[in-house]
Amino acid sequence: MAVFSDNARGAILMSGAAAAYTINDSFMKAASDEAPLFQLMFLRGILMVLLLGLVAWRSGALRFRMARRDRALLWLRNVSEVAASLFFLTALFNMPIANATAIMQVLPLTIALGGALFLRQPLGWRRFCAIGIGFAGVLLIVRPDARGIDAYALSALAAVAALTLRDLVTFRMPHGIPSSLMALSATGCVTVATGVLSIAVDWQAVSVLMAIQLVSSAVMLNVAFVLSIQVMRVGDIGAVAPFRYTSILWALILGWAVFGDWPDLWMLSGSAIVAGAGVFTLLREARLARNERRQRERAAT
Repeated sequence: MAVFSDNARGAILMSGAAAAYTINDSFMKAASDEAPLFQLMFLRGILMVLLLGLVAWRSGALRFRMARRDRALLWLRNVSEVAASLFFLTALFNMPIANATAIMQVLPLTIALGGALFLRQPLGWRRFCAIGIGFAGVLLIVRPDARGIDAYALSALAAVAALTLRDLVTFRMPHGIPSSLMALSATGCVTVATGVLSIAVDWQAVSVLMAIQLVSSAVMLNVAFVLSIQVMRVGDIGAVAPFRYTSILWALILGWAVFGDWPDLWMLSGSAIVAGAGVFTLLREARLARNERRQRERAAT
C-alpha cells in the first residue's frame, strides 16, 4: 500500500526541484563575493558538463543522430540558454534573491502568451486576463520610477524572455530527442561562452570556500534536473505544477537567513499576484488538456 498518492509524490518532487534550483542560486550568489561572474559560470559549467556528460553517456544519448532542422532548433535553444544564464545570474548577483526569483515566476505566463502568438495555441480570455494580472504583479516587484526600470530588474526580465524562447523552441523539437542530450548541449554552450568571456576579467584564486560553493551549486542543479524530469512522470501535472511556486518561499527564507535581505510589502504583494496568476494559468491549461483528451477518447469509442 502506497504511503503517498501519485499527486502527493509529484508535489513533493516539484517542491524539491524548486528548492534545489533556489539553493543552487544561493550558492552562486554567495560565490559572487569570491570571483567575477564569468569565472564562476565557467568553472561551474565544467562541473556540470562532466556530470551531465556521464548521464548522457550512460543513457546512450551521445550516439543520437538528428535531422538538420532539429540540429538548427537545438542550436537556437542553446543560444537562448546562454542568454538566459547570463542575464539571470547578472540580476541575481546584484539584487535580492527573492526579487530575482519572483520575477522569474512570470515564465509560465510568458510561455502561454508566446505559444498563442507564435505557435497558434489557443488562449482564452480567462488566461489572457491572468497574464495581464501577472504582468501587473511584475510591475509591483520592479517598481519603475522616473528614471525607468532598474537595470538589473531589466536583466531578470531579459532572462525571462530568453527562457520563453528556449521553451517555445523545445516545444517544436521532436519528443524523441533525449532530454539529457539537450541539457548537455546547452550546458556545454554556456560553459564555452563564459570561458571565452572570462578571458576579459581578472581571475581570482579558487579558495576552499569557492570550491565548496561551486561544487554544491553544480550538485544542486543536477538534483533539480533529475527531480524536474521525475515530476513529469508522476501524478496529474495540473495538481503538481503549482508547487513550482514554492521557490518563492525558499528564496524568501534563504534571502533572509543567508544574505540578510527581506523584501518590502510591494515586492511581497507583487510576488503573490504573479504566483496566483501563474497557478491559475497552469490549472486552467491542465483542465483544458483533460477536456481535450476526454473528447478524443469519446471520438475514438
